[in-house]
Amino acid sequence: MADNQTLSTRHLLGIKDLTEKDIHLIFETADTFKDVLNRPIKKVPSLRDVTIANVFFENSTRTRLSFELAQKRLSADTINFAASSSSVSKGETLIDTVNNILAMKVDMIVMRHPYPGAGVFLSRKVDAHIVNAGDGAHEHPTQALLDAFSIREKYGDVTGKRVAIIGDILHSRVALSNILCLQKLGAEVMVCGPTTLIPKYIESLNVKVEYNLMNALNWCDVANMLRIQLERQDIKYFPSLREYSMLYGLNKEILNSLDKEITIMHPGPINRGVEITSDVADSKQSIILDQVENGVAVRMAVLYLLAGQR
Repeated sequence: MADNQTLSTRHLLGIKDLTEKDIHLIFETADTFKDVLNRPIKKVPSLRDVTIANVFFENSTRTRLSFELAQKRLSADTINFAASSSSVSKGETLIDTVNNILAMKVDMIVMRHPYPGAGVFLSRKVDAHIVNAGDGAHEHPTQALLDAFSIREKYGDVTGKRVAIIGDILHSRVALSNILCLQKLGAEVMVCGPTTLIPKYIESLNVKVEYNLMNALNWCDVANMLRIQLERQDIKYFPSLREYSMLYGLNKEILNSLDKEITIMHPGPINRGVEITSDVADSKQSIILDQVENGVAVRMAVLYLLAGQR
């Protein structure tokens, strides 16, 4: 591992704050940690003097577990905080909550929050490294990094690859972070979904926009299928899940009808039978479980590189 190399930022708040060099450094470090994860003893003492708090103001399973496992594999001390069972429910502010955690001599905070920009706000108020584990419908940088890392692992390089992000683009923090990350690495990006789920600002991001699923699949090398985020929708954006699935759901029949083999990705959780069927999710073209495995290595790399700046 290149110990003399550091990231250009003290925090990981969003992909927009990373340079292309930063992303490659994270990937090279993740390569090393992936080798560690495949050894009989899957632990290194890299962060044994570092204390990390996982502060989640929104529900999470995969991201929280992935970060926790990454921290344990690096031998860090961890504190887990869930807002639903904390004094936040009694009216305590974000700053008071975090300052109380920092008073316990915490070095780094991994935070998920329902409001966009919460991590940026916090980074200006506290003296600790902040890792954004998702802020509202804004960004989810470690998911984008592990997705791009998985494409790199599959094809050897991300440059020149055509990636279609299909589904609920409007409410997805994964979509925005993926677009920014993939473009920095030289990939072409297309978004596809119903008109009502494509944000108005999308053209300013210099991506292709497609409303027909077959056109998107015939264009791409990689299809990243997103779930419908009903928990963020306060109005109906389409008549029914059944109709959405008929127009934008990916099944084996559609996959087999293409004149080329494409790679299928999904950030999870999967709504089987809606955006993707089980026979696609579990097919040999799917790298969904590889994404999960790579998530631990990539998050180990991010934590290791940020902790090195202390």
